[in-house]
Order: sequence, then structure tokens, then C-alpha cells
Amino acid sequence: MSELDLPLVIGAPAPRSLDLVFGDAARERLHRNYAVVEADPAEIGALDPQHLAASRYIIGQPPLSAETLARMTSLRAIFNVETNLLDNMPYEVLFQRGIHVLTTGAVFAEPVAELGLALALSLARGVVDADIAFRKGEELWGGDGNRRARLLSGSDIGIIGFGDLGKALNRLLSGFRANVRVFDPWLPPSLLAEHGVRPASLDEVLSQSDFIFVVASVTSDNEGFLGAEAFARMRRGAAFILLSRAGVVDFPALLAAVEHGHIQAASDVFPEEPLPLDHPVRAMPGFLRSAHRAGALDVAFKRMGDMVLEDMELMDRGLPPMRCKRAERETVSRMRSRPVDRN
Repeated sequence: MSELDLPLVIGAPAPRSLDLVFGDAARERLHRNYAVVEADPAEIGALDPQHLAASRYIIGQPPLSAETLARMTSLRAIFNVETNLLDNMPYEVLFQRGIHVLTTGAVFAEPVAELGLALALSLARGVVDADIAFRKGEELWGGDGNRRARLLSGSDIGIIGFGDLGKALNRLLSGFRANVRVFDPWLPPSLLAEHGVRPASLDEVLSQSDFIFVVASVTSDNEGFLGAEAFARMRRGAAFILLSRAGVVDFPALLAAVEHGHIQAASDVFPEEPLPLDHPVRAMPGFLRSAHRAGALDVAFKRMGDMVLEDMELMDRGLPPMRCKRAERETVSRMRSRPVDRN
């Protein structure tokens, strides 16, 4: 049996790798059922014309020109395992040909939501500062150590964005009996209500929340939309937890709001990664820092491979993909999240 007797898959998942995305059993399954040609994303157009014509799937979202796509006559789907949909191919051509662009970003929802909850609890109960004080022999015992503590249970919580991550976060919060308001202009109010949350305006979320979780992707509509005015509308002492992308926030304005003591904040993402060693956020009281590590668990990466295989096997049978999220014609061109350059 020659390699072209099997459906052909082009593997170009950089900055990730097939070894990262597929566990041993999944990788064996991939190679048993498909011929896999691994390629540098920048060199797809230079591949053997026979391979281009035979390729059924791409794992990764390499830059593709209309000319290269025209040569890929068997292509059915592109599986983005970077998770940020990229502006590096002619989407209209893909939609016209019925080629699916799919993302595996849902695998990160649960681990990111868990870390987001941990950050909120740490801010509410001063966990990190109390630990540092204990190490220095400066701990405050009992009630003395809880002068600024608050409960997450029964609190007012706001969520900005309600995609996979927002839904996962809401599931974790359900046990806290909180009053959850959600702002997401891309979703109808009835869908939000079905998830047990209160549809709300951005102003309501900002002004009526003790904890605000930001889980919205960066789009052409919302870059930097959370700025000084937004932070000023927040309750004094409220906690602002940034989990999605730094691009939705005016970061200097966020730092100013924390520095002035108006709010507390925690973030897993930053406008520059890694940050310079002299960046003011590194030493800022009231700001809890995490080095873009919320979703980067091996178990999440391996779930990507399982999702890709399940959807490829469905499409091989003439069925639509069901596990990965499809890029939508109306919104894909608005995505502005910065691609990741490390795992």
C-alpha cells in the first residue's frame, strides 16, 4: 500500500507539534488511518503537487494563498490547534468551497476556568499575600489576617464574554450561589438565561459586580475597550480577573486603577510576553500574576488530538464535524487575538 492509498493529512501545527497534540495511542491511530506529511507552515505551497492535490486535512493553520488552495482540490478541513483563528488565508474561498476551518480551543476552557477561580479565591482571601507574610514571619493570625477578606459565595459576579470559557467558568461558579451577570453582545439573551445567568449590559456588569471575569476574545469590535472609564465604574475593592487576552484591556489604565487602590486585579495574560524584568506590574501590590499558564496542561493538548481524530473520522463518513468549533463566516474576519508563540 502506498502512502496515497490512505487519506492524506498535512501536519503543520507550529508553534505546537504533532507529538504535543497527539498521545501515543492517538498518534498511532493517526498514522494507521492517514498518510501524514509534516511540513513547515511557511512552505506549504512548495510541497509536492501530488501531495497538495491529495491532501484531505491540514492540522495547523499555516498561511495559504488562493493559488495554493486552488491546487488543494481534495481539501475538506483545516484544524487550527493554535486556537486563535488567524488572518492568513482567504476565508471566503474556503467558505465557497465548503472547506471547514475548525479550532480546538474548547480544550482550554476547563483548565483556564479552574485557574480563574483559583485567582478569584486568592484575591478574596489574600492567600498569596498571607503565604508570603508567613514565610517572612510576619503572619497575622485569625481575624487579624482577614480584615480585607470577603466571600465568593453569595457575591455579585460579572462575566464578560460567554463562549466555551465563560460557560466552563459559570459551571464552576454554580456551587457558590452567586448572582452571575453576563455581557456578551454576540449572544441572544435567551441563550444566556438558559445557562442560569442574567443577561446584562457592560455597565451593569462593571458597576454591580464584586468579581469580574474577562473571558472575551479580542475582535475588531473590542480591542482595548476596557479602559480608565470602565475601571472607574467598578465597585471600589472589586476584583478584576483577566483570563482571555490582554488586547481587550487598556493595560496602563488597569495598572493605574490597581495602583490607586480602586480595584484588585489578577491576570494570566499580558500585552508583552514575557514582560521586561523592570515592568511595574511585577512589583505592584494588589495585582496577582500568572505567566500565561492557565490552559497549558498536557492533558489539554492531548485532548486536541482526540478531537481532531474524531472529526476527521466523521468527515471521512460524509458527516459534519462535531467536536471542534467551526469558524463562522460572519465573525472570523473580526478576530484579532495575537497568535501564541510558545506552548
